[in-house]
Amino acid sequence: MTSINKAAAVLTALLLGVSVIGCVQPEPEQQGSEPLDAVISEGTEETTLGSDAAEETVVGIITGVEEGVLTLTEMKGQEQMNASAPPEKPEGEDPSPDSGTPGEPPEMQRGESVTILTDQNTEVTVDGVPGSLESLSSGMMATVVLRDGVASSVSAMSGPPDTPDPGQNSPGDMPMPGHMADAQDRKTEITYSAVEYCEQDTDFRDAAITSEGTDESAVIAADGTTVRLENVAVVRNSADSTGGDASSFYGVGAAVLANGGTVKVDGGSITTDADGGAGLFAVNGGTVYAQNTEISTEKGTSGGVHVAGSGTLYGWNLTVDTNGRSSAAVRSDRGGGTIRLDGGTYTSNGSGSPAIYSTADISVKDAVLSATGSEAICIEGKNSVSLYDCQLSGNMKDDSQNDCTWTVILYQSMSGDAEEGTSVFNMRGGSIESGNGGIFYTTNTSSVFTLQDVAIHASEDSEFLLRCTGNANARGWGKTGSNGAQCVFTGIHQELNGDIIWDSVSKLQVYLTEGSCLKGAVVQDKTYEGEGTSELIIDAGSRWIVTADSSVSALYCAGTIQDVNGKTVTIRNTDGEILVQGSSGITVTVGVYSTDCSLENAGTIRDYEI
Repeated sequence: MTSINKAAAVLTALLLGVSVIGCVQPEPEQQGSEPLDAVISEGTEETTLGSDAAEETVVGIITGVEEGVLTLTEMKGQEQMNASAPPEKPEGEDPSPDSGTPGEPPEMQRGESVTILTDQNTEVTVDGVPGSLESLSSGMMATVVLRDGVASSVSAMSGPPDTPDPGQNSPGDMPMPGHMADAQDRKTEITYSAVEYCEQDTDFRDAAITSEGTDESAVIAADGTTVRLENVAVVRNSADSTGGDASSFYGVGAAVLANGGTVKVDGGSITTDADGGAGLFAVNGGTVYAQNTEISTEKGTSGGVHVAGSGTLYGWNLTVDTNGRSSAAVRSDRGGGTIRLDGGTYTSNGSGSPAIYSTADISVKDAVLSATGSEAICIEGKNSVSLYDCQLSGNMKDDSQNDCTWTVILYQSMSGDAEEGTSVFNMRGGSIESGNGGIFYTTNTSSVFTLQDVAIHASEDSEFLLRCTGNANARGWGKTGSNGAQCVFTGIHQELNGDIIWDSVSKLQVYLTEGSCLKGAVVQDKTYEGEGTSELIIDAGSRWIVTADSSVSALYCAGTIQDVNGKTVTIRNTDGEILVQGSSGITVTVGVYSTDCSLENAGTIRDYEI
């Protein structure tokens, strides 16, 4: 077998506290598959913006530029912000095969086609550089500020921002809104180079491969080839590499890259000290199989195991450690793909680096996943993470740009890195430990959470168990006042401690099933005006221990509702009529109340599958 040393290839790719009454922690059931053997030997309405308001901001995709008139499609729930100064960001479809089949959350809003008047005084910038109306073109992302019905400024972007990867900058660092379809329609030329660029099947055993070139990989498996690395020490060092989108989206500079080909790694080590120096990366339909390998990365945009562009990665008993910014231990990016991990340890230490950042379908079993300076899990858009008997921990730092601090987030940043749709988080067995802030947060997306027999350890300052709300942060996640979440949250034989917060621009369904217990209040946030709703559904074997006055749109309870002293709580409707007279001083206000409940829309979790 042969390889081409120091070769280069050009690819044109799509751019893509203890109480009298308390919940008792259930004993986790040992579930899941046996250890696996490694495989190694819409139509729109048109609106014209007039002068009803003195000043208004519109964000969207430009669809037409004519003399004196600018037409754009307003982004769904887009935050009003300056496109020339992209905010930083952390960086599904229905649940994946490993995700169960919970019901669909309410639909998201559709954008409108907006016609905007311009004149000779309209200031234009493109990618932060001063320009003219002639500089604008269809497909650009733009933020338009109107005064008295005429555009006073237009800030546009010619393409997706070259910022640290999503999820890799925890929502403490988010990129600029983009447009998924438009981004995928663009093409860009990507150049790959490698010390070992393999265009034929190649085996490396008991060897050392070192790359020191700028944006140069150590090993690349080209389309149609299979490369085997057995007990190989791979080193990727470069002070001049650039990282950024080329690395995040296409794997440029990754230590070991399956670029349409197949890589099989058994043992050995991979270490990188270069921007964009991911450890193992699968892209362009490539596949990686790896077992018993140590992976360590030091610099920014350097994930441990990474997929993009429909890549697939399978790992068994990997030890992964990342230290750079925007460098999740388990990472994916534009174009998504599939990751399956069984066993191992995955630790991210850098700023804005979750243990898992998902724009893909990711399942992990019997692993330890830790983020020391970020949220533990970040799922964006129509993607999923399913965990089975894993130990998960996060320690996100407080940031004044955020509305809150969390441990697991499901959201849509509008950056273009993830298709809009339902974000899914499933977890069965194992534990979640939060070093700071609340536990679960969802905003500006449809989302599904399903938990079963998970031990949840909140931080001392935890403000919520679940927050399902809009946001007004500086990240650009939707338009404030209409960027709520549409969430289905299910506990199966699950202890849940803490408050649930929902707001008037969100829709929430919470299911307590199979002996689950919620100890906390359900609180409505009325910051924004809207028609949001909340439903709490409690089956016959489950209970709600109410810790403070609560408000839900609908309460369906075949189980038990009481306060921490075991007293019944008062349930009344929004007209003040007493539906249940309790002996407790706590009141639950409802729009609808019934002792019958349906679990038709409740979430389920399928077994881990390779």
